[in-house]
Amino acid sequence: MPADEMRERLIVGLDLPSLAAAEKLVAELGDTVGFYKIGYQLAFAGGLDFARELVQSGRKVFLDMKLLDIDNTVAKGVENIARMGVAMLTLHAYPKAMRAAVGAAEGSGLCLLGVTVLTSMDEQDLIDAGYEHDPQTLALRRAEQARDAGMGGVVCSAAEASTVRKLLGPDLAVVTPGIRPAGVAHGDQKRVVTPADAIRAGASHLVVARPVIAASEPKAAAEAILREMRAAAD
Repeated sequence: MPADEMRERLIVGLDLPSLAAAEKLVAELGDTVGFYKIGYQLAFAGGLDFARELVQSGRKVFLDMKLLDIDNTVAKGVENIARMGVAMLTLHAYPKAMRAAVGAAEGSGLCLLGVTVLTSMDEQDLIDAGYEHDPQTLALRRAEQARDAGMGGVVCSAAEASTVRKLLGPDLAVVTPGIRPAGVAHGDQKRVVTPADAIRAGASHLVVARPVIAASEPKAAAEAILREMRAAAD
């Protein structure tokens, strides 16, 4: 598997407390990584402007905002986000919100991703939240709804990636967070897999944060993950 292709499939999560920390990490990773996730933590510390800078520098950005609101609000938000030039945007996989987002993003090239079930949640967490489905069943239902709404793909645990891939076919994105190389602590993630297992399960993109950003040598950690991804794809 060509190194450049896997570089496009590894997304490093900039889950950092400050813009200075994010800038330092991106500089340290250099050309090893070309795709970054910006979520709530960094977004509220100057991360949205940083996203624009990353795009202007030729890097790709996955904006992890998990939007959910009334249709008009979602649509107007997506319209503005599409103008930023980011590559991917998440919203919770509720059918009405997804349909509104798809209409707003039409013609922009923005890949919209429906978040199925958070990787920090297990069956008891879903029961506590009032859902009647286990994580696998709910992830598949929401993936089907995302496909039918015209979304670009979904975010799901790699534990569900194989069945989700079969449902969605080869073309839609299946983005898997909760990736932990062997020997790395799980933290608050409950449904995790290794990079190799995620690739074999059909994931199109892997989102990796703490195993890279908390490593003593982030560049070496990212390079090791890329090697594992390439080996799994060969």
